[in-house]
Amino acid sequence: MKYIFITGGVLSSLGKGITSASIGLLLKRKGLKVSIVKCDPYLNVDAGTMNPFQHGEVFVTEDGGETDLDIGHYERFLGENLSKENNITSGQVYLSVIEKERKGYYLGSTVQIIPHLIDEIKNRLRNFANKNKLDVLICEIGGTVGDIESLPFLEAIRQMRLEEGEENTFYIHVGMLIYLKNTDELKTKPIQHSIQKLREIGIQPDAIVLRTEKIPDYETIKKVALFSTIPINRVFINPDLDTVYELPLILNKQGIVEVILEKLRILKYEKIDLKNWEEFVFNIKNPKKEIKIGIIGKYVNVKDAYKSILEALVHAGAKLNVKVNSILVDSESEFNLNDFDGIIIPGGFGKRGIEGKLKAIEFCRENNIPILGICLGMQLMIIEFARNVLGLKNANSTEFDKETPYPVITLLQGQENIKYYGGTLRLGSSPIKIKKDSLAYEIYKSEIIYERHRHRYEFNLEFKDVFERNGLIISGEQLESNLAEIVELKENRFFIGVQFHPEFNSKALNPSPLFLEFIKRCIK
Repeated sequence: MKYIFITGGVLSSLGKGITSASIGLLLKRKGLKVSIVKCDPYLNVDAGTMNPFQHGEVFVTEDGGETDLDIGHYERFLGENLSKENNITSGQVYLSVIEKERKGYYLGSTVQIIPHLIDEIKNRLRNFANKNKLDVLICEIGGTVGDIESLPFLEAIRQMRLEEGEENTFYIHVGMLIYLKNTDELKTKPIQHSIQKLREIGIQPDAIVLRTEKIPDYETIKKVALFSTIPINRVFINPDLDTVYELPLILNKQGIVEVILEKLRILKYEKIDLKNWEEFVFNIKNPKKEIKIGIIGKYVNVKDAYKSILEALVHAGAKLNVKVNSILVDSESEFNLNDFDGIIIPGGFGKRGIEGKLKAIEFCRENNIPILGICLGMQLMIIEFARNVLGLKNANSTEFDKETPYPVITLLQGQENIKYYGGTLRLGSSPIKIKKDSLAYEIYKSEIIYERHRHRYEFNLEFKDVFERNGLIISGEQLESNLAEIVELKENRFFIGVQFHPEFNSKALNPSPLFLEFIKRCIK
C-alpha cells in the first residue's frame, strides 16, 4: 500500500483540496486505483451542524455522510462516488476512543493521545485503504501546520512513515508564496517557516507545492528547494488560474506524477491520457456563448456555501460550450431579476430571507423565466403557488409558522420528537420514480433515478390533488413512500423544484442532467 500525505502551511484556504483532487486524477489516469481521505481537526463528529458562514457547504455522500466540502472536489475530479468514510474528524476519533475505553477495550491501560488516539487514526487510514483495495491512498490533513488541533493527525502520518517504510509514503506540503505588490517581490520566508515547523514535528516533505499569484523565477524556486532540503525538481507551482480544473494539466506538465511514482517505486503504469480533460478545460476557457444565472440565497457572503451548485453550473456550461456567469443574490436585499437568463433557489434552513426567495419565484413564474428550486427551493415554490395561484392565504411551512392554516410543507414522519440535530435529517441517496409524460422523464430518460437528500421537511401530500388540478404536478416520487421529489409547472419554459440535491451528483465530465437541461432552457 502506498500513501501520499498532503499538509498545508502559512494560511488556510490554499487549495489543498484541489491539489489533492488533481493528484488523485493524474494517478487514476495512470491506471492506479486511488482514493482520497480528508482528515479534519475539528471536534464536530461531522460537518452537519456547522454554519455555512464558517464552514461553507455541507457535502452529502451517497451513503448519507455529511462531510467537508473537499469531498465534493474529490468526487468531481475523480468522477467517482465516495462515502462518509472519506472524511475523518477529530470528533469521530475521540468518540471512538472514549467508547472503546468505556467498553474495557484497552484492558485497564491509561488511555492517552499516544498511542491510543494516534493508533485510532492510523488504523482508520489503513482499514480504509485495505477495504477498498487501493494502490494509493491520498490523505489531506485539514488546517495548517502549527495548529494545535492538527497535531494528532500530523503525529499519525509521521509514525506511518516509520511503520510503512520510506518507499511507501510521500509527503507533499502546500504553502503560500507571498507576493508584495508595493515592492513587486515574492517572499519565501512564510513558506520557509512553515516547512521548518513541519520538520520540528518530525516530517520532512518530499515535495512542495507553491500557491502563488505571480509565477516565481528560477532563483526563488531554488531558494525554496534549498530551505526545504529537497531537489529543485520537487518544487511545483500552483498559480492563480482561470479555472481550478486546469490544475491537473499544470501539475502534469511540471512532472509531479513522475516524481511521486519514482519515490514510491511504482514502476508499472499506463501512459497518461488527459485528452477529454483538456477538452473540458478548453470549453470552459473558450465558450461560444455567455448566460447569466442568479442564485437567490442567504449565505451569499461565503461563496463556498453554494460550492457544488456553482461547480454543477460550470460542468453543464462546459458540456454546452457556454460560460455560465453565476451571480449570488442576497434574498434579504432589494434585487432586480430582469437581466438574468435563469434563476436558482438553493437549499437552506431557517426563516431568514424566505420572503425574498418567494418574491423571486413569483417573478419567474409570472414572466416565464427558467427557474430551478433545490430542496428548500422546491418547498418555497410550493408555498408561492399555494398563496398566489391556489389562493391559500398564509400557506406556509411549519418550519416557519407552526400555526399556519395551510401547512403545505411539514415535518417528515418520525421527525417530530428529534432531540439531536446531528445526523438526523433525511440523508443520502434514495430511489425516485418518475412519471413518463413529464419534463423530468425527458431530462433523466429513466423511470428510476437516484439522487442525494439533506432535509427534514416535506410536501404535505394532503394538498396533492388541489395542486395537480391547478397545474403544478408531482412528476417524481420517492419509490417506497411516495413522498414528493419533483414538482413541475408544464406551461412554463422551465419551472422545476426538486427535494433532493442534484448538484452533489454532478461530475466534471458527467454533468447533472437537471443542470444540463436547465442551462439549455436558459440559452433558448
